[in-house]
Formats: sequence, structure tokens, C-alpha cells
Amino acid sequence: MLLLKLSTTNHKATGSLVTNKINVLKSKKEINQPKNLVWIDEPLALLFLKANEYLIKWGWPEDVWFHVDKLSSAHVYLRLKPGQTLDDIPPAVLTDAAQLVKANSISGNKLNDIDVVYTLWSNLHKNEAQMEWGQVGFYKDKEVRKVRVERKENAIVNRLNKTKVEKVVDFQEARANRDREEREDKKRIYKEMEEEKKKEELRRQAEAEERSYDRLMQEENMVSNKDGGNDSDDFM
Repeated sequence: MLLLKLSTTNHKATGSLVTNKINVLKSKKEINQPKNLVWIDEPLALLFLKANEYLIKWGWPEDVWFHVDKLSSAHVYLRLKPGQTLDDIPPAVLTDAAQLVKANSISGNKLNDIDVVYTLWSNLHKNEAQMEWGQVGFYKDKEVRKVRVERKENAIVNRLNKTKVEKVVDFQEARANRDREEREDKKRIYKEMEEEKKKEELRRQAEAEERSYDRLMQEENMVSNKDGGNDSDDFM
């Protein structure tokens, strides 16, 4: 299951996209955060954000960020499954994300043959002292990819728009929940590995004891056979 999140900005920054089931929560800490327009399209979940600063700050390591190159546009986030990379994004998902970004760019929506850039959330660089709201840069330009969008595909945009709903998402809490689940998973995996090690050690001990018992029985048999041979010699 992939999930896409999209956020608008008036800045010429590169964009972002996220995937997986959306964890919709009432925001307590950031009560002024605007509601978000959410798209759900199996096997995708698409989210349109009216402000992207929250996802820049509270994105996930699995998030991929999309934006129209060199133009003002919305930010789209695609959340991959743990362990997936940019190479694992299905072409259809890439197309949906690019079309959604283009459709939410005032300038880009009117143009043909535009580029959409995308990169992992971890590659986004935000200097709050020097950058305006919604602006981002990159730590490594070589990790930014491009996809060419020849023209707007109304069928794709209309399909996505039919699933649109409005929600409030607490991204900080969602990230905290994600990190907690990751820690719990690591603890569970570690515990399972330790238990498996104990079972393996017990298995090895049992095998060693069995081999030792077999050797003991063989030695006793050899002694018994030898003694029997001596008795026969004495009798003769």
C-alpha cells in the first residue's frame, strides 16, 4: 500500500510525495494548522496539504518528495513501504504523483513538457533562518531525480479528485507513532532472534550430548569385545 501527500506552496522549491494508509489525527499542538485535502485511490492514498512546512519537518524516512521543477507548485509526498527505494516506485504511481503536482501548479498546469523532480524526504534541506515558508533545498543534488510530464492528463486528475475529502492531520504525532512502532518492531525482532539463538544453542548441546553418548557406548562395546576375546584365550 502506497500513500501520497501533497502540499501547496508559492515558492519555487522542489516537491514531495508520501505513501501508506493516512493516519488522520486531531491536531492538539498545532491547532492553527489548516485542514488538508485528502485523496484515497487504491492502492494509493493521496493527501493534498494547504501548508507543507509540517511535512518538511515531520516527514518519514520512507517519504518521497515531488515538485514541479523551477516553478511554483504544490508539494506531493509519496510514502514507500519500509525497505523500498526510489527504484521501487511503480510507473503508475509516479505518473499519478507527477500529474497531481502539475495540476496544482498555477504556471505548470498551463504548460506542456515540464519536469517534476523527486527525492527522498531525508535529502530535503531546510534552513529556517534563510528560507521562506515552504522553501527547501537538497543535501545532495545527485540524489534528485526528474520525470518529464508532456501534458496534463485530465482523466488521472479527475479520478483522483473523485476521492477527495478534508481532514486534519497531526504530522508530529503521526511521526512519533511511526517511530514508536519502529522501535517496538526492532525490539520484537531482537527478542525473536535471541530466542532463536537460545533454541539453536540448546539444539547444539543436545546434539553434542548425543554424540558423546554414542562415543561412550562405542567405547564400552569395544572394551566388552576385547574382554571377551581374552577370556577365550585363557580358556584355551
